[in-house]
Amino acid sequence: MQTPLLYTFRRCPYAIRARLAVHASGIAVDMHEVDLKSKPPAMLEASPKGTVPVLRLADGRVIDQSLDIMCWALAISDPEGWLDIGAEALAQSDSLIERNDGRFKELLDRYKYPQRVAPPDGSPSPPPASHHRDEAAGILADLDARLSRHEHLVGARMSIADAAIVPFVRQFAMVDPAWFAATPWQALRRWLEGIVASPHFVAVMQKRS
Repeated sequence: MQTPLLYTFRRCPYAIRARLAVHASGIAVDMHEVDLKSKPPAMLEASPKGTVPVLRLADGRVIDQSLDIMCWALAISDPEGWLDIGAEALAQSDSLIERNDGRFKELLDRYKYPQRVAPPDGSPSPPPASHHRDEAAGILADLDARLSRHEHLVGARMSIADAAIVPFVRQFAMVDPAWFAATPWQALRRWLEGIVASPHFVAVMQKRS
């Protein structure tokens, strides 16, 4: 049977979380690193939205949402039990991922690219990056509080919530590493550093020719 093909981009947080789940599942997938300035016609044919990740299955079906790719992989093979965490923890996971993909991603983009934000009415310039950073701090403080109670976001072990959210927290931390290192979020930093150093993360971040 033909191996599924995953169109990806190394630094994209959506693509990173898809690769993490695929790697954890152990499913063989051909990875195609995309040049975002020259997207492959085959990828655009499969998914006209033109964003990664895009997974083309052997039977021709296409999955082009990162969470759907994660769930596809883990439904087939979940040796570490990323989905086997109980109904209550899964509900918490869904809520955390929804907040991450909504409000937190919005603030992350504004923090990284404050010049792209429209100025408020009556203001000659957009708010500074620190304004969006400080708004996002409440969400990160909540994650830190959770991680102070248990090693991962919804319990003692890694779950889909951790894999889905960690690429975005990593991206946030990289905007101003000195500021992030000076925050009181020791549990959050420990969690981030631990996952980034894990075999799964190291493997999926390898540069591909």
